[in-house]
Amino acid sequence: MNEPQGVCVYMTIRSLNPATEEVLETYDAYSLEQTNAILDDVATAWESWRTTSFSYRAACLKRAAQKLRSQASELAVIMAREMGKPIRQGEGEVGKCAAVLDFYAEEAEGMLAPERVEGVGRKACVTFEPMGTVLTVMPWNFPLWQVFRIAAPSLMAGNTMVLKHASNVPQCALAIERIFKEAELPENIFRTLLIGARQVESVLDHPSVFAVSLTGSEPAGRKVASAAGARLKKSVMELGGSDPFILLPDADMDEAVRVATLSRCGNTGQTCIAAKRFIVFEEVYETFVSRLSESMSKLVIGDPLESATDMGPMSSGTLREELQEQVDRCVESGGVLRLGGALPKGPGFYYPPTIITDLPPDASVAREELFGPVALVFKVSSVDEALALANDTPFGLGGSVWTGDEEKGVEIAGRIRTGCVFVNGLVRSDVHLPFGGTGSSGYGRELGVWGIREFVNIKPVCIG
Repeated sequence: MNEPQGVCVYMTIRSLNPATEEVLETYDAYSLEQTNAILDDVATAWESWRTTSFSYRAACLKRAAQKLRSQASELAVIMAREMGKPIRQGEGEVGKCAAVLDFYAEEAEGMLAPERVEGVGRKACVTFEPMGTVLTVMPWNFPLWQVFRIAAPSLMAGNTMVLKHASNVPQCALAIERIFKEAELPENIFRTLLIGARQVESVLDHPSVFAVSLTGSEPAGRKVASAAGARLKKSVMELGGSDPFILLPDADMDEAVRVATLSRCGNTGQTCIAAKRFIVFEEVYETFVSRLSESMSKLVIGDPLESATDMGPMSSGTLREELQEQVDRCVESGGVLRLGGALPKGPGFYYPPTIITDLPPDASVAREELFGPVALVFKVSSVDEALALANDTPFGLGGSVWTGDEEKGVEIAGRIRTGCVFVNGLVRSDVHLPFGGTGSSGYGRELGVWGIREFVNIKPVCIG
């Protein structure tokens, strides 16, 4: 989930259409003085926001959800033009953002209600208090959802927020700030910072910023986590993934192929929790490869603004070049191209759906994250072999198991070292469930009650 290179140059941030390579807009990045002034304003706003009632905050978020729904088409167009997301997928993303605002508006008060603790003195309870400003450093691949799933719990908890978005989606970043303004949140409760990655440390230096949440690449996560740790500030890291998709012989092949195609090629394969390594039992291996090739070949690739489009361009030329380099290394290591694998001619950063088989599991590229519509398919003969391969990666974000025996699927899921596993279903984030990874996929959790409690002061109050 690397941030595209070359879009933030000498204090200029560019919005570029990846389908046409046209520069849509340029912005002057905020200076250090401007940024600090905004942070001061946000810190001042927190002093009053933290004392507001849950019902007041909930009303603010409910209005923001209504604004999102009423502007879904407009926001989907911004995402399509700025990072290449197909318009139908963009509209779905906006709906999910509205849902997470509604969820926390309705549930936050109960999630953060004081909890009575027995056996300590005469009376004791645990309280959950807001702490200040959360810095969120977000990627371009889900430019609205990634932000709102942090903003909703953080704001409902009584914190304020500043957003440093990926430098190739400034229009999305400003649109989010606008939505909250139109929803009549008090001024400076949520602010967008148009800054480059190098300015993140200076934001962390501000005394009002007590925590940072980052979704992005492993290298970016290491840098920001180190900077936060050096300042003794809380961090949550949601990084990359190389999710296994384990297919047993008794699985529903039709559904497995359908979901495999959706997972690997949705958002042009630029999804951290997409299935990336397909681990298939030998009895159904050739059938699966043939069916997956047929399914992926039918995807409509084209203008993300067209409703018929299934796959738009990748977000940048740099990321496409990096993906091609990984595909080339797969072939050099013994992998066999069954579909795609070559850069198309013409404008735009398009890349074809690609399937690679016969890659030796010990090849270094087999343990990497391929952030694009490229499926690696491996053949296994036993559950133990499948699990050894599934766990042979530094990442641990998501995974899935496909079998006609759900009880067996749950048992296998328990042996996969990852943040979440779905049995016979698409791996996805859900407002009710904790979301996050292990190993090089990061730490901490988002969503559900677990997410809202990441950025509060959990404080016991005891009598006697």
